[in-house]
Amino acid sequence: MKQNQFLTILGRDEALSRFETALAAVPVGIETVPLGASLGRVAARSLSPAIEVPPFDRSTMDGFAVRAEDVAGATEAAPVTLRPTGETIACGRLPAVTVEAGRTSVIATGGPLPRGADAVVPVEWTDPTEAGDVLVRRPAASGQNVAFAGSDLGRGEVFLRRGATIGSREIGMMAASGIGEVPVFRRPKVAVVSTGDELVPPGAPLPPAAIYDTNGPIVAATVAENGGEAVTFGSIRDDEAALRAALAEALSTCDMIVLSGGTSKGAGDYTARLVGELGDPGVVVHGVALKPGKPLCLAVAQGKAVVVLPGFPASAMFTFHEFVVPSLRRLAGLSPRADEKVEATVPVRVPSDRGRTEFVMVSLAEGDDGATVAHPVFKGSGSISAFAQADGFVAIDALADHLPAGASAEVTLFDPDTRLPDLVIAGSHCVGLEPIVDALTARGFRVRILALGSTGGLEAARRGECDVAPMHLMDAATGEWNRPFLSDGLALREGWRRTQGLLYRPGDVRFEGRSVEEAIAAALADPSVVMVNRNPGAGTRILIDRLLGGRRPPGWHNQPRSHGAVAVAVARGTADWGLAIEAAARAEGLAFLPYGEEHYDFATPLARADRPAVRAFFDLLAEDGVRSALADLGFRPA
Repeated sequence: MKQNQFLTILGRDEALSRFETALAAVPVGIETVPLGASLGRVAARSLSPAIEVPPFDRSTMDGFAVRAEDVAGATEAAPVTLRPTGETIACGRLPAVTVEAGRTSVIATGGPLPRGADAVVPVEWTDPTEAGDVLVRRPAASGQNVAFAGSDLGRGEVFLRRGATIGSREIGMMAASGIGEVPVFRRPKVAVVSTGDELVPPGAPLPPAAIYDTNGPIVAATVAENGGEAVTFGSIRDDEAALRAALAEALSTCDMIVLSGGTSKGAGDYTARLVGELGDPGVVVHGVALKPGKPLCLAVAQGKAVVVLPGFPASAMFTFHEFVVPSLRRLAGLSPRADEKVEATVPVRVPSDRGRTEFVMVSLAEGDDGATVAHPVFKGSGSISAFAQADGFVAIDALADHLPAGASAEVTLFDPDTRLPDLVIAGSHCVGLEPIVDALTARGFRVRILALGSTGGLEAARRGECDVAPMHLMDAATGEWNRPFLSDGLALREGWRRTQGLLYRPGDVRFEGRSVEEAIAAALADPSVVMVNRNPGAGTRILIDRLLGGRRPPGWHNQPRSHGAVAVAVARGTADWGLAIEAAARAEGLAFLPYGEEHYDFATPLARADRPAVRAFFDLLAEDGVRSALADLGFRPA
């Protein structure tokens, strides 16, 4: 097999064209399913009724079948008297008596209209007489309160087009037309294979250095969202024979194969080689000028697509949507995906690698001027939580090395029904926010939390891009918390107090019995001691920088974005110490040297202070239940 394409980096458009030309995807087949099993399926041909719907003229009211000309002059003052035929027409009963001039028949809603009648007078427009006649007090026009045969659907009138997805309304029309079986496109079977010794199925115990298989479940779900049927092969260990056997089985039983992991050109990598051995034309693309997603591998064997996605979740999902979903939808008989796009302003500079189209996930919010703002979600291609926090993505052209702050960009939405959040919390994150956000969500508010750090949140608040900016910044000159950092247009609302300090593993004699300053001095004197830092802009990072006095000990470049991540690094031994709140130490069973109590407060733009969600946020902060929850977490409400 020729591998001259192996890691030859192609542009996005050329890569997609090569793949789709080699695959030439068409629907995989047609099957007939019962009406009740057709929900969500794709119609394989256009459908029309073989009868008129309704199949006869029928009443839409309970009342009396009449000749319109008999009641044309009826009024409240001068009602028209009609003599009953003696027939009562119920649903499912064919009328036997003709309605002649001056006569009427009782009729139920849905009952067939009798011969001679051309209208129905509702019962509330009538009164009985002692003689048993019917007084009609209002006129009825010809055809009034009557559904004529074929008025809903005519014989041969198409109501469901080929390629349409069948929903509850379409099922109702098919039922009314007497259609009990539906021809639908067969769902393409897609083998979903994860590779790697480190993978563990969700729900199983997680050994050291292992990770849960994220790509398998999310790829399987995306396959189902786009008309396919996922056949899960689980995670295959890094063993050439095992992977070769799995690929052979998948190719013989499925219509498409999607693997994740094993696409990079590293020592011992054999995935692309095994894929290339499955059949001609083999690997048509290996390497695309994308970020994330560069090591994508696209192949075709025996007329079936074989795709090797990058291992990191963000890379895997972007490349799957860009390169696999279009062909998958054609295999399923679906029309192309209709992406919803919105224009938004990106408030910060976003660096990019020139030469690669870069996809940047963003969260949407409303600015003070009513315009939509897109906050980048900087979490890297290994992040899965970024998908939950993001509403869509912007693409940075391969010829650009950045997207400038304040640029207008087109955002492709993940969900076309996305709506802007009612409350945007941007700044320092704390687990104390969770009980408040839970209560807000229960009240119907949509809340978005952006972990931008204290200074990042303040900047967002100054620009009018968030409603609440949590912060914990101390002015070194005055010792005052948070208030000195406010600018015009911002107000400070007090939140809670939490203890900041140094975390370490219990029993570590390098830290036991020392103050924070003494412990850090001991750590700096020992080059074997590794720290874990915090991200720039975080209030804790500012404290760390002050305590280190400009020094950068081992581990300084490890800069996670949360207190919990600091605690995990220390608990698992990748670091020996770090600064975080006491609640994080407690969660991981770590020892804690308190440094001092810090003020976790909220800056709020005055222009947004009266928004319902903002008022609800601070009302909840004062409620006993929330204050009790904060105390349980180790915080002291202000």
